[in-house]
Amino acid sequence: MLTADEKYMKEALKQAKKAAAMDEVPIGCVIVHNDKIIARGYNKRNSMKTTLGHAEILAIKKASKYMGDWRLEECVMYVTLEPCPMCAGAIVQARIPKVIIGSMNPKAGCAGSVINMLDMKGFNHQVETVKGVLDVECSALLKSFFGALRKRKKAEAEKNEKS
Repeated sequence: MLTADEKYMKEALKQAKKAAAMDEVPIGCVIVHNDKIIARGYNKRNSMKTTLGHAEILAIKKASKYMGDWRLEECVMYVTLEPCPMCAGAIVQARIPKVIIGSMNPKAGCAGSVINMLDMKGFNHQVETVKGVLDVECSALLKSFFGALRKRKKAEAEKNEKS
């Protein structure tokens, strides 16, 4: 039997797989209010051609529209990869009280890996975090995506060398 956190993280993983199918970095996000998913998002940076095309930013925008407010004080975010500085800042600004994270991001994560922007006492809002929910599945999706990308780039480089 899945826990509620695992159930919603599986939904975030479905979003991440949509990103992968579009050749985007497979990161997915859902926002839950009163045990109901009110927003979904997945990375669309390349297809939207904007830095702001992160899963969390897109989901926050949809959740704010649904709630009719920029404050998401009664919501929980589920995201497959630890948020970057931009997304962590948006989470704090949206007043999201709790974020459930699949995999940590040691190179760019801002929920404890590089810095913990979600729990900085100097900000007017701190965010409770739960880390490692379905970590194996979330990590495997990212590793598979980047492994395939490296192979593709290597094959293209070899093809260009022969031309």
